[in-house]
Amino acid sequence: MRVVLVGSGGREAALAWRLARSPSLSELWVTGENPGWPPGTSERSAATVAAQAELAREVGADLVVVGPEGPLVEGLADALHRLGIPCFGPTQAAARLESSKAATKEICAAAGVPTAAAVIADRDDRASMARAEARCARGRVVVKADGLAAGKGVIVCESPGQAAGALEQLAHLGGASARLVLEDLLEGPEVSVFALCDGARAVALPSAQDHKQLLDGGRGPNTGGMGAICPCPLVDHEQAEALVAAVHQPVIAELARRGHPYRGVLYAGLMLTRDGPMLLEFNVRFGDPECQAMMPLWGDDPLPWLHGAAIGSLPAGAPRFAPGAACCVVLASAGYPARSDRGRIIPEPEPTEGVIVFHAGTRRDRAGLLRTDGGRVLGITGTGPGLEVARSRAYAAVEGWRFEGAQLRTDIGLSVVAAHTAEP
Repeated sequence: MRVVLVGSGGREAALAWRLARSPSLSELWVTGENPGWPPGTSERSAATVAAQAELAREVGADLVVVGPEGPLVEGLADALHRLGIPCFGPTQAAARLESSKAATKEICAAAGVPTAAAVIADRDDRASMARAEARCARGRVVVKADGLAAGKGVIVCESPGQAAGALEQLAHLGGASARLVLEDLLEGPEVSVFALCDGARAVALPSAQDHKQLLDGGRGPNTGGMGAICPCPLVDHEQAEALVAAVHQPVIAELARRGHPYRGVLYAGLMLTRDGPMLLEFNVRFGDPECQAMMPLWGDDPLPWLHGAAIGSLPAGAPRFAPGAACCVVLASAGYPARSDRGRIIPEPEPTEGVIVFHAGTRRDRAGLLRTDGGRVLGITGTGPGLEVARSRAYAAVEGWRFEGAQLRTDIGLSVVAAHTAEP
């Protein structure tokens, strides 16, 4: 297959790494620059939906795999369908599961998927904003921008003062926060559950756990993700299958009923509460950095699965994943997430056994030196027979890749390792 991969960040680096090893691949094109692309990858800048669709048409793509949510929300899958090119990623209408948290609430209610109780408010509507302010006055609320905000549109508030401040803080997001969703604050561990979907059927992938906050212990501001583990010991494969049957399958059935079949990967962020699993959010693409932890474990050829989802006919059974675990530790630039400190030289140590380094925000200068060029710079993924070994390998490799001002969490996967190695 000739494949076009849209995107150029850490998630796309992991997808490219795995696709390059597929026996079904004949040619891989990417739409942006990344010093970590696999050898033999063909690169062409294509920043708009029109340019991405034209590249796929020009190279005779058999499949387009879309990494980030932006092109899907802007209608890339729809443009490719008009050209007769299969797209691994949902249409613009189905992508509303990520582009509008309010729409997701409505769809989940229709599909019978449990989520937190919420108040929805439009900034230009005084009555609904009054309801939002009344909800804030009770405290313990999660304030969310309705639209896309690159992982930074969610503020967890423990007090009325924090909640009132969140309404103002999110205003800087502009149109993304023209509508707000205020949810009751739930308690419990979070887990990411993914499913491949062909419009009618949802097939579970391994669970994962992202670490969103900047600092150890889940403190500090929300980020796009500071690290991830896969699978998450809190949800084994049988439990993941049960969650997909209870969450993903009803939602894709509801979308199909509305004439918007969902084809691609559907990522559910769930909280495991005392009252059972509750949906926090849907994303319409692989998680970043969960993808960097998942791809090294994918054991069989991924292309028949991605292509099958795109054409509405997944293969029978389920994809095969290697035993063991993976842990991805993100090295972020100084100032992240508020800003990105760019241009720092990144050392490049020799490869380490059991470690894969995915480039997310890097560039090479004219002298060939690798430099920082974004907020999240590198995803350093360790693999091993268990999570403890995977963590140890990742953190050992981190020391060789540290650059000036690098930020990282030292506790990726630590809480579940501790829970599963504690004495009974």
